[in-house]
Amino acid sequence: MATKSLEILIDEFNRLPGIGRKSAVRLAFHVLEMSDQEVERFSKALKDVKETVKKCSVCGNFSENDMCDICRDEFREKNVICVVEDSRDIIPLEKTKRYKGTYHVLNGKIDPLNGMTPDKLNLKSLLERVAKDEIKEVILALNPDLEGETTALYLTKLLKPFGIKITKIASGIPMGGNIEFADVATISRALDGRQEI
Repeated sequence: MATKSLEILIDEFNRLPGIGRKSAVRLAFHVLEMSDQEVERFSKALKDVKETVKKCSVCGNFSENDMCDICRDEFREKNVICVVEDSRDIIPLEKTKRYKGTYHVLNGKIDPLNGMTPDKLNLKSLLERVAKDEIKEVILALNPDLEGETTALYLTKLLKPFGIKITKIASGIPMGGNIEFADVATISRALDGRQEI
């Protein structure tokens, strides 16, 4: 039986996404084994990130400044915007080292069953950017699920009047994947998104 304070710590870890009860217990006991300096450093890191990290005034990505490093980078293509659901989605796109444009973070996707309606998304600033920044292309890099597709359709409808190029990232069978185990929708997308070689 855990002490009251240990039980509270376990409950707090258990609230974190992806952390089940067993993992929460392991983390709580790990904290007990940490030195006072390690605990102090850990708690300071938590406090500092909450105090210093905010949303970029341009794209909505996380930043310690008014504008994130990507928006401030003068070598980025400012006339191309890649729209993502979440700041975490930027990381794999940047790892490719192939995309040189800017981003726009929606902070979610349309999901009425869970209370996420278009008015709760970061859409207004996207439309303002497209209207004033001479944007030539908007790339929709949303997850290929029902809510992502709904959001992509909604965005396309909003952006069409601007007369800009609207594209969507291709989706299909991943590298190393096996056609045998892919579902029908994935195979259909792979066929639709085929490219000439």
